[in-house]
Amino acid sequence: MTEKTGFEKAPARDRRRFPGISSRAYEHPSDRSALVALRKLSGFDTVFKTLSGLLPERSLRLLFLSESVRVGETQFPHLHTMLRDACYILDLEKVPQMYVQQDPKPNAMCIGLDEPIIVVTTGLVELLDEEEMRAVVGHEVGHALSGHAVYRTILLFLTGLALKVAWIPLGNVAIMALVTALREWFRKSELSADRAGLLAGQDLRASMRGLMKIAGGNHLHEMNVDAFLAQAEEYESSGDLRDSVLKILNVLPRTHPFTTVRAAELKKWAESRDYQRIMDGHYPRRDEDKDASVSDSFRQSATHYADAVRTSKDPLMKLVGDIAGGTADLGGKLRDKFTGAGAGASAGGGAGAGGGTAAGPEGKGGATDQG
Repeated sequence: MTEKTGFEKAPARDRRRFPGISSRAYEHPSDRSALVALRKLSGFDTVFKTLSGLLPERSLRLLFLSESVRVGETQFPHLHTMLRDACYILDLEKVPQMYVQQDPKPNAMCIGLDEPIIVVTTGLVELLDEEEMRAVVGHEVGHALSGHAVYRTILLFLTGLALKVAWIPLGNVAIMALVTALREWFRKSELSADRAGLLAGQDLRASMRGLMKIAGGNHLHEMNVDAFLAQAEEYESSGDLRDSVLKILNVLPRTHPFTTVRAAELKKWAESRDYQRIMDGHYPRRDEDKDASVSDSFRQSATHYADAVRTSKDPLMKLVGDIAGGTADLGGKLRDKFTGAGAGASAGGGAGAGGGTAAGPEGKGGATDQG
């Protein structure tokens, strides 16, 4: 039984459907604010408009048509069913084309300018079970629903262009500024798409397993979700300011957050009131998008960042909180955090002055290259 033209059958098992759902329902506040910052970057509008007209989308489609396997009723039919299910649940009426590409590295992406294309690698298809793969397909449908494919396509093009003009100092600097801004946004957009994957699959354990497998391979009997999430807590809270700087440097070249971070962020959202409200049928609708308040989005982003700073165990974020709170002897705190001095000086001051290693429940962790 179907509710609209284009959907020939309902999902394989009983899952909630979200008619007319807006991407605002699942978008991470960091995703929205990073995209706003990206659009305000000097020269971005000009580059965006220019590249949108120049990028060879027809060539891109022909490339996948000739070099990959197009998913359909007769090729990878189980993926075809998952794709239709995800589009049915998230109410994306036009089902994107999906291709399977020969590549042992587990990966997936949603690209395209006029119409999104979903590409998954053979490494990913062979790694994940049905429910784990369902979350990944929902993740990519979430990218399509949010309109992320255009920016992802431009990021891929600019990354390749940066390599070609690396010998031109000023040209490379200009391109890399855009690439860095796009990567910062795209890392945040992955957190939004992970939420869409959970809404499509509606199986948190499967989403967690998929992220673990992407991090550690097909050895579930050797892995544990709770221990995996504990890594995220340790990653965020351990070390001093030097480690905080290293974390930033490590993530800058990446298009995805670290896998443990994604797992921790998704679990926190799954346990939130916002997620439960969506599951109960209370969510923003696409026909209300035109009336959505931009200032409300800014306010939500600001509140999210304030809460993140306040609750973070990361030494740098704790220092930012101290600055915002007007902590006395800030110079001494900064010196101690960089040098590790003062750690264990007192029972109450170990974590604050020395960047202690006690892990907390609000930890964040990383990601893989699943797009």
